[in-house]
Amino acid sequence: MAPKVLISDALSDAAVQIFRDRGIEVDFEPALGKDKDKLLEVIGQYDGLAIRSATKATEKIIEAATNLKVIGRAGIGVDNVDIPAASKKGIIVMNTPFGNSITTAEHAIAMMMAVARQIPEANASTHAGKWEKSKFMGTEITGKTLGVIGAGNIGSIVCSRALGLKMKVVAYDPFLSEERATEIGVEKVELDELAKRADFITLHVPFTEATKNILSAERIATLKPGVRIVNCARGGLVDEAALAEALKSGHVAGAAFDVFAEEPAKENPLFGLPNVVVTPHLGAATSEAQENVALQVAEQMSDYLLTGAVTNAINMPSITAEEAKIMGPWIALAGHLGNFVGQMNDEPLKAINILYDGQVSGMNAAALNSAVIAGILRRGNPEVNMVSAPVMMKERGVKVSTTRQDQSGMFEGYIKVTAVTEKRERSVAGTIFSDGKPRFIQIKGINIDAEIGRHMVYTTNQDEPGIIGALGNTMGSNGVNIANFTLGRSSRKGEAIAILYVDEAVPEAVLDKLRGTGMFQQVKALEFDIAE
Repeated sequence: MAPKVLISDALSDAAVQIFRDRGIEVDFEPALGKDKDKLLEVIGQYDGLAIRSATKATEKIIEAATNLKVIGRAGIGVDNVDIPAASKKGIIVMNTPFGNSITTAEHAIAMMMAVARQIPEANASTHAGKWEKSKFMGTEITGKTLGVIGAGNIGSIVCSRALGLKMKVVAYDPFLSEERATEIGVEKVELDELAKRADFITLHVPFTEATKNILSAERIATLKPGVRIVNCARGGLVDEAALAEALKSGHVAGAAFDVFAEEPAKENPLFGLPNVVVTPHLGAATSEAQENVALQVAEQMSDYLLTGAVTNAINMPSITAEEAKIMGPWIALAGHLGNFVGQMNDEPLKAINILYDGQVSGMNAAALNSAVIAGILRRGNPEVNMVSAPVMMKERGVKVSTTRQDQSGMFEGYIKVTAVTEKRERSVAGTIFSDGKPRFIQIKGINIDAEIGRHMVYTTNQDEPGIIGALGNTMGSNGVNIANFTLGRSSRKGEAIAILYVDEAVPEAVLDKLRGTGMFQQVKALEFDIAE
């Protein structure tokens, strides 16, 4: 029986035809995504669901999708899909991470030019029959300094276009190496430096807790007077109320926004202000980009439904159906090891060295590498997936090397990840025990045996009496239950580490109490994507 796909948003006729040409039955109902009750009623009939942004694949919808195997999002954002609910039901969620990069970058450049020359206001004035030539005095962009916050896929394209326009470009990105900065022709700077120097600022980072209001009221006050700010990335990256006040005072000369903290944006502090250009989230809205992502998602979904091949999956690595059963636990472990590195590292990476020992050395290294890299990058970009991660890491100029070796110790197989920065190397190793659970077996060369839990606390100290008491007393007196506890040391009186597997996230105030004892060199809370 042929697989059956529902397209509940507006995809192109060519995308619909791809499904049909591949022998897949398809129902094209572009208005259905907005009718939650009707979608809930019919979703159980389908093996695949192809969507854009209008359809909300909620937990309730997914629960009713008794036959659903794959959800394909034509575009990068998957905020409208309940990924944990899909994962729990074994439904693969795919996106098309690079189909609209050029379009979004071009929109940012267009918005910068529009605000520099006050084009929308001049256009409206001229349409009204006025001829206010002297009123709209713009500024050239040639020779000006563009500050780019986020130099990943889209940000690096913006850098290239800006350099072509003879601008000077400075970039802030914690994951940007000096080598990659040189390669793309920009100067790598800290955010404070960018704020002081930039005549224009454009943002190209995902919205996370770390990037929320990255241009806060305090940061806006430090910007170069007369700066112009462009945001075509995500709403919430800029304190819009504070920016509105800075525009009114003249400290900021102009702004161009395509995204807003609340969308659809019916009202906003920026609306109605002079020299503010606003568009309704048009970054990916070109016919080329929409066609590209529609065709890509149709091909990806067809491949999965017909052959089991997985491409651009958010919640599953790109592996063949035959490999999935054997490799699943090892891929999960690889992701945890990468996640550990990502959470522990605050410096630009130069290289990632991955060692596969024993039975894991014969497995699909590309998929395992992707899992490691995705784990590292997920700290700074929650939208990263198994396919986009290697590309993003390559764009940052980070070398990824792989070594395979025969079984060399007591474990039948293990994975060791070493992250190299300008200042240090940090390594972590793990294995899969017979119970199928992942374990950390070595951190910084210190042997341990630590079960990996959703919430963990990592500490380092000089080996001395009283550490266990300090950890236990502090956690216990603050209501934190320790599920598991592991210690390790390099030598007597040498460097020691502790890993605590706790029942829930530990408040920063409790971690501060540990730091306040003076017994620990490092105290850090860690989180891992493990179902509880």
